[in-house]
Amino acid sequence: MQHIMAAKRLFFLSILLSLVACTKDEPLLETEAGEKYSGGENFTTFDFSENAFGVQGRNLSREDENLFVAGNALFRTNWVTAPASVQSLDGLGPVFNAISCGSCHFKDGRAEPPLSPDEPLNGLLFRLSVTAPGQHGQTLGDPVYGLQLQDKAILGVRQEASVHVNYREISGTYADGSIYTLREPDYEFYDLRFGDFAADLHFSPRIAQQIPGLGLLENIPESNILALADEQDADGDGISGRPNYVWDKVKQSVALGRFGWKANQPHLRQQTADAFNGDIGITSSINPQDHLTDTQREALQDVPNGGEPELSDDQLDRVVRYLETLAVPGRRNVDDAQVLQGKAMFHQLQCATCHQPKMETAANGPIPALNNQTIYPYTDLLLHDMGPGLADNRPDFLASGTEWRTPPLWGIGLIATVNGHTTLLHDGRARNLEEAILWHGGEAEAAQKAFTQLAASEREALIRFLESL
Repeated sequence: MQHIMAAKRLFFLSILLSLVACTKDEPLLETEAGEKYSGGENFTTFDFSENAFGVQGRNLSREDENLFVAGNALFRTNWVTAPASVQSLDGLGPVFNAISCGSCHFKDGRAEPPLSPDEPLNGLLFRLSVTAPGQHGQTLGDPVYGLQLQDKAILGVRQEASVHVNYREISGTYADGSIYTLREPDYEFYDLRFGDFAADLHFSPRIAQQIPGLGLLENIPESNILALADEQDADGDGISGRPNYVWDKVKQSVALGRFGWKANQPHLRQQTADAFNGDIGITSSINPQDHLTDTQREALQDVPNGGEPELSDDQLDRVVRYLETLAVPGRRNVDDAQVLQGKAMFHQLQCATCHQPKMETAANGPIPALNNQTIYPYTDLLLHDMGPGLADNRPDFLASGTEWRTPPLWGIGLIATVNGHTTLLHDGRARNLEEAILWHGGEAEAAQKAFTQLAASEREALIRFLESL
């Protein structure tokens, strides 16, 4: 054991020495030409106001511009209980998590977890599953409560359950003696409406993410993503990203996963249809059945629906095109000396191995304006083991209970401006960028340990760089 600990100390020391050598003997990384255009020439906005995440991309066709406007309106519209006078927007529930897309993704941004146990779960939901996989390798939901816990319900129906979110404070110390604290969430489920959960239940808290740039990520060639994978860690750097392969309901075949916290969605159309179904209780051609289990249907058989399906293909097209054509906020302060110092730290700590700064979109995608764009998303769209501290212990297709897709970092510095908070990670436990770094484990443990050895000024520079994204 002493030999192992000594080897670990030597490893972290070597990282620190390389950092010192870089910052003292080598020039800081320079600003790359075009780096401020996070979403490329067509999909970068320099609107840094509270509306920064909701800007339309450039050079779209007239048809796509019209779809963007229509999709934007539908994204923000509240669905109502059926039957209603507005038949195209009825069919909510009967149990649900949200009444609109925008109620979780407020201003196209990121949700915040509850600050107190009795606060409602606006934008935080819980995925449910049992141990055995389905026929396509997908997770199977709880036999009584399904794939997602709904904490809200229409008038005359009780919600599936209530949840209290509590936090435990964890303290640590930097090498310079500074003390930091982290908060670890604990979840209490009570008032279970339809009985107990399955004995082998797995649950996973998920926060709604900001949505700019999704169309660009969808348009990255699959070969480019797979070229970044290193499942067996052939280069020996301790980082072994791997793709998730999931079930495409539209094509009825296996496909590369790109979206969702565990890369469990192959494309935006399915991601959107599943969100309508799971979050709002709205059926579509992709999900013609309501999200209710047999037990729930038996108890709620007299509740009316809003038609079959409740969301038309035309409505789905509009929302998907809206998501595909949202621009990304450009970089700020790219030439600032402290930002450049932080950028150098980001690379030396190997953060850029998973958070790949630069990608290219395809040349022949269906939306011409998205093609041939050089973008800076800071993601590889691959799965990485993040260690036991962040584990949800819930597999999702090929993703294990400790693996998560690398989230894009573009726009991360504007969450406070758009949404009024700075909480991060899949469950919002990190109250800021610093805490998010400190929660990294698994493949990122070496980088996390090296971060704790930095001087306060160096840590501040790294955070300043991330805030510029």
